[in-house]
Amino acid sequence: MSARTRAIVGVAIMSAVLVLYFVFVGIRAVALLGSGDAIAILMGLAMLVLPLIGAWALTREIVFGSQATRLADRLEAEGALPEEPVSARPSGRPDRADADAAFPKYRGEVEAQPESWRAWMRLGIVYDACGDRKRARSAIRQAIACERQDLRL
Repeated sequence: MSARTRAIVGVAIMSAVLVLYFVFVGIRAVALLGSGDAIAILMGLAMLVLPLIGAWALTREIVFGSQATRLADRLEAEGALPEEPVSARPSGRPDRADADAAFPKYRGEVEAQPESWRAWMRLGIVYDACGDRKRARSAIRQAIACERQDLRL
């Protein structure tokens, strides 16, 4: 089984478990709403809001993952994926010196072409490979926004 297939199966399983949790919380919330006690009704309302927020967050993450995968597939089809070797420590974490050496090229690309979704996507992929998830997600979100802008033109 490929890494991508394992990831998709993992996302599907975790999403299904989360939806099941939302269902159980919703059932309990409805029971509290029907109790007639003011505090229980307030708790029931709060319990209905939490699954809605969770469903919104889950949908947002699935859409982000789908869009990021689509852009990565396009880069791969174009043969434009970054191929910077970054060695890993025995713990599996990337070697910081290798990671720092990989960034300037891709940061330079983004600075030279800030409207290019390809440049942002490559930078996000390098950040992710080097373990900087926060910057990776930010760069990939920027890539998605730039690609949307390209489609509108």
